[in-house]
Amino acid sequence: MALIAVLGGTGYAGRHIVSEAVARGHNVLAVSRSVAADRVEGATYVEGTLLDVPGLVAQLEGVDVVVSAISPRGEMAGQVRPNLEALNAVLPESVRLGVIGGAGGSLVAPGGPRVIDAGFPEEFKAEALEMIGVLDDLQAEDQGRDWFFIHPAGGFGAFNPGERTGTYRDGGDVIVTDADGESFISGADFAIAVLDEIENPRHVRERFTVGY
Repeated sequence: MALIAVLGGTGYAGRHIVSEAVARGHNVLAVSRSVAADRVEGATYVEGTLLDVPGLVAQLEGVDVVVSAISPRGEMAGQVRPNLEALNAVLPESVRLGVIGGAGGSLVAPGGPRVIDAGFPEEFKAEALEMIGVLDDLQAEDQGRDWFFIHPAGGFGAFNPGERTGTYRDGGDVIVTDADGESFISGADFAIAVLDEIENPRHVRERFTVGY
């Protein structure tokens, strides 16, 4: 079993990923700025922040996979991209990096345009653009580290938690929508997609989308 570190492990996406990883028997380190009282039994919780990359690297010693589930909002606005790039530069090359992005960088259809360029809500554009920048940095680096970047469906978040179905669809670069054009995935099923990719890598140094 792998040792998986989840940055932002107490947030919406992070806690679902922690829960799914523990359920599959992995050793899990949940990293967050403050340790939540409501914890997933079997996971190890530590206080840490992406704003202190040297300190964070020390806490991540020995991990096999690092998954960033940190959103660039609040005090993290404008901080996720530069600090993930700094972290990527100093992690051991053997560590696989996974990044949870947003729906904005996925494509509406093969060949484009991007979701952010097609009537995207103005209030969420800054977050979306920062995570698109993270993807740009990963695609541009030439260290050879294995990474994956996953775009959830448009209706993904604590505002619309949904239920675990055990299913999802992989849309490649294109946002996943249903027959009615709706885009959604529950937190639990999104975590299944993340753990499936960790256990059986299908997107080596690639981004992909998931939804129903």
